[in-house]
Amino acid sequence: MLLAQPPPTRTVLAPRTRASQKRRGRAGPAKVAGRALVAVWVAFNVTLLGWLVLTSFKSSREIFQEPLSLPTAPRTDNYVSAWSVSELGVGFLNSAVIVGLSAALVVALAAPCAYMLTRGQTRSAGPVTTFFAVGMGVPLQAVIIPIFVLTQSVSSFAYATFGWWDDRVSLLVVYVAMSLPFTVFLLTGFFRSLPADLEEAAAMDGASGPRTFLRVMLPLAQPGLVTAFILNVVSLWNETLVALILITDNEQYTLPQALLGLYQTMQYTSNWGGLFAGVVIVVLPILGVYVWLGRRIVEGLTVGAGK
Repeated sequence: MLLAQPPPTRTVLAPRTRASQKRRGRAGPAKVAGRALVAVWVAFNVTLLGWLVLTSFKSSREIFQEPLSLPTAPRTDNYVSAWSVSELGVGFLNSAVIVGLSAALVVALAAPCAYMLTRGQTRSAGPVTTFFAVGMGVPLQAVIIPIFVLTQSVSSFAYATFGWWDDRVSLLVVYVAMSLPFTVFLLTGFFRSLPADLEEAAAMDGASGPRTFLRVMLPLAQPGLVTAFILNVVSLWNETLVALILITDNEQYTLPQALLGLYQTMQYTSNWGGLFAGVVIVVLPILGVYVWLGRRIVEGLTVGAGK
């Protein structure tokens, strides 16, 4: 005799009440406070940037007598004097070339190094990764004297051997060495997040290791490479300490050095409008690049931290 099976039980979920839905949609006090702090910080920086731009079109008298008012007669000659008379144009060109080449070389050197540290089956991968991580923690002030002595020795050797040397080359090499640890560390996390199945498929097709890196993995790593390039440009654009020590010729000055020279001339000319115009010339280009490509930076950092 077969026994009747009891009907299967169903788990009935209680409907969400309006109170629970409100609690889920309501932000906590910490979240609200965080958003408020971010909003205040953004408003402060935008206001300060707007005041800086407006002040760059004022005369020296207006800057001191009416610092918060709009310029009565905008003076574009402040930018002309800052660009030509104060040699900010030469500094802008030098900075663009040095920073651009430095960032490109750093990415070109760090990409294969980071790939080998993540995919290479060697015992030295761990110690080398630790070496680069330690390099990020070394303060620049601790190695500035050895950098100066080393670059002077290299320049003396180049003069004696080839009869020519440019201090901007020394600055470029130092910038590459300074930026390499962080870039390798950043790209290591990015390459680690890429799928290994593509490498296995390329190996089955007969592709060598370098060909797999150049044809398969490097195109996939483009967001990370762009992120690393932009971050290096932003960090090196305003670098002043190393440039002050290595560059002594006015024609080789970088943009921060030219701006510092403009500030020093204020003791004799009191051209404060030109000084504010010089600050705008230094700040706005790199700020515009960061705002324009900010989403690419966030995407690259997010993908690199995915695993």
